[in-house]
Amino acid sequence: MTALVVPLVLLANGLAAGVLVGTQLGGWPLLAALPPRQYVHAHAYFATRYDPFMPVCFLGTVLGDLVLAAGADRAAARWAFGVSVPLVLAAIAISVTRNVPVNRWIRALDPQALPPDFAARDPRPRWGAWNRGRCVLAVMALLTNCLGTGLLL
Repeated sequence: MTALVVPLVLLANGLAAGVLVGTQLGGWPLLAALPPRQYVHAHAYFATRYDPFMPVCFLGTVLGDLVLAAGADRAAARWAFGVSVPLVLAAIAISVTRNVPVNRWIRALDPQALPPDFAARDPRPRWGAWNRGRCVLAVMALLTNCLGTGLLL
């Protein structure tokens, strides 16, 4: 079972962490630099691509890590996979409570008719900070999953 679950966990966690690192390196600097109308258009575009994909990767990581934390052959590996679970759960919590609501609000806006108070409500500073947080958590989880894998080899 471990031989099947480990690659799936590394794949799911690696894809999630990779998307978030890519967002930090390219997507976020672009979004932060755009004028409001272009920002709303670009953010809505990105959100419709990543929102369906990321939950599958995060949930697959958690489920696989739970299986490995309970059943890996070595105690140290079980510990490493177990450490990943709260890291990914924290990233999920940030996604659900902070990033997804902003994504939904942005998708509901018309870039050509932004609310008059958009400058005061511009979510970029908050969204960027929360996105950076879940990126760090996903990468830390990937590191612990790599450690767990290495301990099994």
